[in-house]
Amino acid sequence: MTVTSDEALRPDRRARRRQETIREILDIARDVMTEEGVNGLSLAEVARRLGVKPPSLYKYFSSLMAIYDALFLQGQRENLEVMRNGMQGVEPGLNALIAGLEASGQWGLDNRALAELLFWRPVPSFTPSPEAFAVSMEMVELQRGALADAVAKGELGPGANEESAIYLVSTLIAGALGQAIANEPELAWGEGRFSSWFPTLMRLLPAAFPLEA
Repeated sequence: MTVTSDEALRPDRRARRRQETIREILDIARDVMTEEGVNGLSLAEVARRLGVKPPSLYKYFSSLMAIYDALFLQGQRENLEVMRNGMQGVEPGLNALIAGLEASGQWGLDNRALAELLFWRPVPSFTPSPEAFAVSMEMVELQRGALADAVAKGELGPGANEESAIYLVSTLIAGALGQAIANEPELAWGEGRFSSWFPTLMRLLPAAFPLEA
């Protein structure tokens, strides 16, 4: 039996259409979370905006939690890329760390619903899958590398190579971003009362991790 070229291409076309539909579902879900809050996401509303019945979504996602997981993974990948790009071309060490985190902060303000899902876990019943969470560990390694560069350059003491330094950096960026989202979401990162203080907060790291006498 001879297979025509159209028949050979049909599975690829179906796969492309499926991926396009998945992307559309996730785009709609992001819009819903932005407008209604992260907890306001529902299969019914996504289906309504997509123009299908809710059961049709199960062809693409097994549950609402599966959509949250895909959004978590999408957000982690976007944030990691933004942070990497922000650090490129910047002097290694503390300057690169600050630049990367500021780029991440700007992304968080521009994508508030995803930032809330990533950093504040506003859906109590949602736990990210190992695959989705693995990207966040890549982001931690990126920060850990910048801290190690800062130690090597004598900008920070050896304590910055310990896990506590990652916790402190995470607290500083999450605090600045959280205050900006809650109080000045319309302003760009670096403007207003909160995010503009982030570089100064990061410059306090040498006090937290002093050089050895």
